[in-house]
Amino acid sequence: MNLHNMIGAGLALILTLPSLAQQTDSSTAKNAVNVQDVDTAVRQAMTRFNIPGLAIAVVEKGQVVMAKGYGVRHLTTSEPVDKHTLFGIASNTKAFTSAALAMLVDEGKLNWDDKVIKHLPEFRMFDAYVSAEMAIRDLLSHRSGLGLGAGDLMIWPDTNKTTEQLIAGIANIKPSSSFRSEYAYNNLMFVVAGEVVARVSGMSWQDFVEQRMFTKLGMDDSKAGFSRISPDNRNWATGHIPMDGQLNPFFVNYLEDFRGAGAIASNVDDMSQWLLTQLNAGKTPQGQQLFSAQQQLQMWQPHIMREAKEESFTTHRQQFRGYGLGWAIEDYFGYKKLGHGGGILGMVSQVALLPERQLGVVLLSNQQAYPALTGIIDEVFEDALGLPEIDRVEVALQNYEQEKANNYATAGIKPLTTVQASLPLKHYTGTLTSDWYGDVIVKQVDGNLMLDFTHTDLLKGKLEHYSGNTFVVRWQERLLEADAYIQFNMNNFQQVVGANMEFVSPDVTDFSFDFHDLELTALPAAEAE
Repeated sequence: MNLHNMIGAGLALILTLPSLAQQTDSSTAKNAVNVQDVDTAVRQAMTRFNIPGLAIAVVEKGQVVMAKGYGVRHLTTSEPVDKHTLFGIASNTKAFTSAALAMLVDEGKLNWDDKVIKHLPEFRMFDAYVSAEMAIRDLLSHRSGLGLGAGDLMIWPDTNKTTEQLIAGIANIKPSSSFRSEYAYNNLMFVVAGEVVARVSGMSWQDFVEQRMFTKLGMDDSKAGFSRISPDNRNWATGHIPMDGQLNPFFVNYLEDFRGAGAIASNVDDMSQWLLTQLNAGKTPQGQQLFSAQQQLQMWQPHIMREAKEESFTTHRQQFRGYGLGWAIEDYFGYKKLGHGGGILGMVSQVALLPERQLGVVLLSNQQAYPALTGIIDEVFEDALGLPEIDRVEVALQNYEQEKANNYATAGIKPLTTVQASLPLKHYTGTLTSDWYGDVIVKQVDGNLMLDFTHTDLLKGKLEHYSGNTFVVRWQERLLEADAYIQFNMNNFQQVVGANMEFVSPDVTDFSFDFHDLELTALPAAEAE
């Protein structure tokens, strides 16, 4: 999570733009990134979207034309963001994991079509056929058959599960579609991919990324996990979450639990080297071949298609979109565009590449207004492609605010005309368990029911009665915006035999809170002890 369900995330600009004929005026070599225009767009976006701190790097034709920080790393300390300020890049980590595997393919140590069980014999999916047939490239293309964010509660937010426990848990997550038939974003497959890197290379995913990738790339400040940042380096950003009209600083450890799916901490100075390498067929600015052009072709070709959006054709002539190996792929005014977004609670990032124009952008920010980054990138591309001048940041804001208003208008618990009484609260106490998550404890404290996700410190909350055997979980950390219904299932003797959970506000809550996949079962008292 990744905040891959951030309000307005991925939202296309849907106001009517000039006709396609106007938009296809020649993009000749004289067109280039206008750094002053980009600077103006960044400052405008930060003001309009209320972003405390942001950093951007733009590369074009083999050169870094811009690498700059704006604003502050933390509202209360007011320390400035510069081009060396570290942010969690979240799911932009996925392209690094794919590249790590590409390096191992180049070395002849694995093939993209190797079955995962060849390298991880213990790997199992819910379906035996999928367990046997899942290939390396399937891990990296969101076509496993698992649903959107399925199993993320094993790593989100900040759990205590080991890699071995994660892999064991995957076997118990039921699929939402057949294998390779549908695109559904899933983080756990990239955790598995990171473990493949470790098994094949003989070093941890973290060490591989830092020692064999960052060193060659000249990414000297970047780390494969927040805990790996030197205590002497205090130049890192804290996320901020808007709630009730104000920004709230909120620290999380940059998704360290996500490992190969989202754990990297980086800055725009370092990321500019990554962009240049991507745009130079795997050759670093220092002249080293990180991965071959042949493997880049594999990473940059669609492995699963996604439905193109009608409004995206209006805004940037999108006629297809898909997902490769760690990269989202679409067309943008006739150009092939590679990119990815990343999200943490209070922090988002975005990378976008137009290889044909040798143009790349990375944006890192410490607020979760993802559409602001899309608006800035569109402004970067506007000059470089010779597109009509439009206030793309303002258009992004209008649509973001409308979407946010719509989402919050339907948020909150659904009112009932008739409310059924609950049983005495002691009937609901005990230990519930999920085959893949583990134990969830319901206990009575000072006359209230409390819920405790035992592997996740942030998921502790109070149960408020809703109706009958259904309660609403109010998490102690309100900034999660993840309240959920919990419905206790009873037998004929008024004993809890299980429970199901659902989002209270599905359009607001991040999809990585996948409560609906839990299928909780009550443990007998003896087992719970």
